[in-house]
Amino acid sequence: MLDRRQLLASASAAGALLALPRVALADDSPLAPLFDQFFQERLRQRPESATQLGLDKGANADLKSKLSDESDAGRAAERRLTDSQLTRLRAVDRRRLTPPDQASYDAVVYSLESAAALHRFDFGGGGTAGSSPYVVSQLTGAYQAVPDFLDTKHSIETAADADAYLARLAAFAVQLDDQTARMRHDAGEGVTPPDFIYDLALVQLGKTRSPTPDGSLLVASLARRAAAKGLGDRYAANAAKLYSERIGPALDRQIAEAKRLRAKAVHDAGVWRLPEGAAFYAAALHDTTTTRYSPAEVHQLGLDQARDISARVDALLKAQGLTTGTVGERLRALYAEPSQLFANTDAGKAEAIAYCNARLAQIRPLLPGAFHRLPPYRFEVRRVPPQTEAGAASAFSQGPAIDGSRPGLVYINLHDSAEWPRFCLATTIYHEGLPGHQLEGGLALSNPHLSLLRKSMGFSAYAEGWALYAEQLADELGAYDADPLSRIGYLKFQLFRANRCVVDTGLHAMRWSREQAIQYFVDQEGEAPGFAAREVERYCTNPGQACSYKLGHTMIVGLREKAKAQLGAKFDIKDFHDTVLANGRVPLEVLERATGEWLAGRAG
Repeated sequence: MLDRRQLLASASAAGALLALPRVALADDSPLAPLFDQFFQERLRQRPESATQLGLDKGANADLKSKLSDESDAGRAAERRLTDSQLTRLRAVDRRRLTPPDQASYDAVVYSLESAAALHRFDFGGGGTAGSSPYVVSQLTGAYQAVPDFLDTKHSIETAADADAYLARLAAFAVQLDDQTARMRHDAGEGVTPPDFIYDLALVQLGKTRSPTPDGSLLVASLARRAAAKGLGDRYAANAAKLYSERIGPALDRQIAEAKRLRAKAVHDAGVWRLPEGAAFYAAALHDTTTTRYSPAEVHQLGLDQARDISARVDALLKAQGLTTGTVGERLRALYAEPSQLFANTDAGKAEAIAYCNARLAQIRPLLPGAFHRLPPYRFEVRRVPPQTEAGAASAFSQGPAIDGSRPGLVYINLHDSAEWPRFCLATTIYHEGLPGHQLEGGLALSNPHLSLLRKSMGFSAYAEGWALYAEQLADELGAYDADPLSRIGYLKFQLFRANRCVVDTGLHAMRWSREQAIQYFVDQEGEAPGFAAREVERYCTNPGQACSYKLGHTMIVGLREKAKAQLGAKFDIKDFHDTVLANGRVPLEVLERATGEWLAGRAG
């Protein structure tokens, strides 16, 4: 689920670009060298991005031994770079650019301006970690991101790779202390998470803090992989020493600080209680939805669409003989249907993942009916690692390495298998995998007409709007023709995304409590309480992002209906999809303008 906070790039190591396809921009475009420079500047600032994209080699090989600078100096450098890039980009005369270049220009300006707007709030991510006001929570913080990153993204083939891993372990200890210092700073400014967010984070911190080095994923991952490559056991010993002397104590300090702040924490869930809370939420909502909607307007849109979708679900439930009770009560009964449940055991969870991979395989042959081009990457579904599943999102997607060396991954959180009945899984795979995030993101990564900067940046409303549209498209392609219960699951999740608009704005602008928000999901759509709780807790940590799904979906569907009305018999769904996907992830207003230009050209 990529969004604007994953805008990458950085200042030296231009050699890595030379080994990749030259880009999207005309050779004489003033944006080509500028965007290459921006990309390298960001890559240098966020070394993890180089590894994520498979670019930590060649002239960028030194980045494989580094992690991001989370200190005050690092945050200040991020702000300066944002301001510098905005100044340099605004010096380009947009009027002299081609339409595709204008779309890229607009997207990058929008992203930088949005980051600058968040930078003015001196707490939380400060624009470097998206719209979260909390530097450490159940979803934010090096403690929960780095161990999985090193285990799954940092490849080990040679002694140099293992040495780089050790260097990153040392950098991890520094990150932890820098973020602990930021926790104290933010608390001094009156910015602390709610008590229940501390509780979740402390559980996960406790799981990360193994009492012995051998029990830590950080040490075990290196030991296992170094041994497999015949590198001996010295790496395991060195990792254990680093864990004992530096990482463990840094984790202890962060746990102690979280406990200290938890003792004073309040239960109020929304950011309305923070200094400048209303202004922060407005900035976060603008950042994640790329619209100018007010919280009240988003709230009403959610109510209106939820009412219409609920009526459709009602009709389908009645067709299945489920006629008694509210829509939420009947969906809850379907959740409890034994034929829909996977056992809450490791074997049952493995069966659920196998089912998901089978649905991913089943949709593939249908895709050529809607797309001229498909991404060249491999994709698969995996279970969220048990050590982070208690606070992790219910499902999420991670893109492939740009060179195809690592597949695109879809993660399903099976903390409690009952939260993922069979009828809900197919539409989730279409959203996170194909034709959703992995198709859209894979096409952007493999698009020879997009710069590396544009390939690696994102906008939540576009990406999540497309993924929600992909769920609708899967239905239109016939994915549920022999599976009516999964069609109910598809509409149930459309209802869920509409209700997200209601709940997110309820929490942050209308002062809803955590419990009120959870109960709303349970009542309106029969949501499993545990699932609903994790969702609500996610919104508390990342304000505004949950609204991006339905706003993006509404825009894409509206553009398609407009194209159908204007083109009539000339309308081709493949051409429409080409247009929507042509410029990679962009703000919704840029997508609307580009689609309007396409329609004007077709009409001519």
